[in-house]
Amino acid sequence: MTRRKQHRFIQNTVSSNVIERGKPFYLTCKGNWRTDYFTNNNPIVLELACGKGEYTVGLARAYPDINFIGVDIKGDRIARGSAIAQTNGLVNVAFLRTDIIYLRDFFSDGEVNEIWITFPDPQPRPKQEKHRLTHPRFLTMYNDLLVPSGTLHLKTDSPDLFAYSVDSVKQFGFHNLMTTTDLYNSPLNDIHLGIKTKYEQLFYDQGFTINYLQCKTGV
Repeated sequence: MTRRKQHRFIQNTVSSNVIERGKPFYLTCKGNWRTDYFTNNNPIVLELACGKGEYTVGLARAYPDINFIGVDIKGDRIARGSAIAQTNGLVNVAFLRTDIIYLRDFFSDGEVNEIWITFPDPQPRPKQEKHRLTHPRFLTMYNDLLVPSGTLHLKTDSPDLFAYSVDSVKQFGFHNLMTTTDLYNSPLNDIHLGIKTKYEQLFYDQGFTINYLQCKTGV
């Protein structure tokens, strides 16, 4: 482990906006995010596989009356987003360090208003299908955690993952589906406020188009 990475892990242990194993709220956060962490009744939005939290922080800046939680298993990544949020005085931001498959341990059914999945690993091989974040086992979990008619967003540069995801949400019964295979030349780009992740900017600079879908859970 590099000295810089080690420093980030230490930083997480003292950062109040990082929720990870060993901290009291890690064990009690389920169902209590609004009352015990944010101390408000504002909507909750998750960014899954948030990496350095560019979307989490960017959206939190734009929407101070919404609570944003970035979720990632990589502690050295979320440490960067945590530091930026603290430097900017963003009190509507938290980072949860866990594997996404365990979200049920940290959120109650209906506790979440929106979920963003930003540039996940496409898991391209057939045997990796169950690890795709739009596989039915994940969609089942999202459907439970989201409020009725809660919103699910996906951004990806992978045409294959995008096609798979569109089919998955249709078969699962999500509704109000909106899609584009060229986000930056689509009216749907208006809701993104120009926020780009590091990798999204790289893809964009290399001439790749960005695929995006938005849909709603069942009522």
